[in-house]
Amino acid sequence: MGRISKVTTKTGDKGETGLGDGSRVSKSHPLIRLLGEIDELNSYLGRAIASCNKDTIIVELQSIQQDLFNIGGEVSMPKTEINLLTKDRISFLEDRIAKLNEQLPPLEEFILPGGDEFCSRIHVLRAVCRRVERYCVEVMEEGLKIRYWLLYLNRLSDYFFVLSRYYSLEDGEDEILWNRNK
Repeated sequence: MGRISKVTTKTGDKGETGLGDGSRVSKSHPLIRLLGEIDELNSYLGRAIASCNKDTIIVELQSIQQDLFNIGGEVSMPKTEINLLTKDRISFLEDRIAKLNEQLPPLEEFILPGGDEFCSRIHVLRAVCRRVERYCVEVMEEGLKIRYWLLYLNRLSDYFFVLSRYYSLEDGEDEILWNRNK
């Protein structure tokens, strides 16, 4: 039998839930809100993957899904020293941002979110990722150790922005720039 043998446990019926370390907290606890935000980000990422037609990008995005699960694992066990997200994953994002950015024209104005189905989903991911960052800061301000979470999430939102530009231009689409006079 697998690790998750029972989905409906009824242990959360009174507004509490269990963390991975066995402790019980309110479903409104900042860690639980952060876990929910990470889950939403990962779900939107799965939705973006479903609309991607480039195998190399799919593999890359699936590795990011693994990272998000690793962050969630660490969030769910705040009193342990478990390290599931390693610093090299931040370097991975920084390297990818640099490589993609090398192939892009200079950014002269803000870009309106959009493009084809995949690009528009990546823009949503960027915005959701920024929200997850804000929840991570909330957890940090509560005095909980956040390890590499905030650094990773900050780079990830940058990665999504650059990826949307790269993918859009690679497919021959023009970026729609913000025009303050319209």
